[in-house]
Amino acid sequence: MTRRITNLEQLLDRIDDAVSGSDRVPLSAILQMVGRRSFGPLLLLAGIIAVSPIIGDIPGIPTTVGIFVLLIAGQMLLQREYFWLPQWVLKRTVPKPGLCKALKWLQRPARFIDRILRPRLTVLTHRAGSSAIALVCLVIAVAMPTMEVVPFTANGAGAALTAFGLSLVAHDGFLALLAFVFTGVTIGVTLSALL
Repeated sequence: MTRRITNLEQLLDRIDDAVSGSDRVPLSAILQMVGRRSFGPLLLLAGIIAVSPIIGDIPGIPTTVGIFVLLIAGQMLLQREYFWLPQWVLKRTVPKPGLCKALKWLQRPARFIDRILRPRLTVLTHRAGSSAIALVCLVIAVAMPTMEVVPFTANGAGAALTAFGLSLVAHDGFLALLAFVFTGVTIGVTLSALL
């Protein structure tokens, strides 16, 4: 049985364990290491992929992340106990060199972030609060394909998803509040660039 992830460093370690000998790492291998029972680490995983300048700026990755987040957030709203993904999504792969480089790049910020996380304003990470997070993540997911054409907005959406995932993992409602604000700013910048 997979132990519950409680911080960013643990998630990065699990993803690192999923990296195999091939040039591309299937999403199914990463999910097997992360676990399918908790939605926070899954949002965190999507956010890390999107926020990383090494992986997140590859054409098509923001749209793939958007589909992944759409499935996660939808199942959060349905209050499913386990996360399900169709086989065609599980077969998607991430380039191993980029993933390894991103994991190394994230190690130092992860240590800092984990030191400031703590349970607070927990009402924002349970029941109605987690449903609100899921709704906002649905908005982000729908906007992700558009963000591919507006520079840096997909990375901004990734930062918001990372914060939402961390807030659910650590039960840190203050971080969820910051993520709500960051989402509003990112969506606003995207819309203003398109109009």
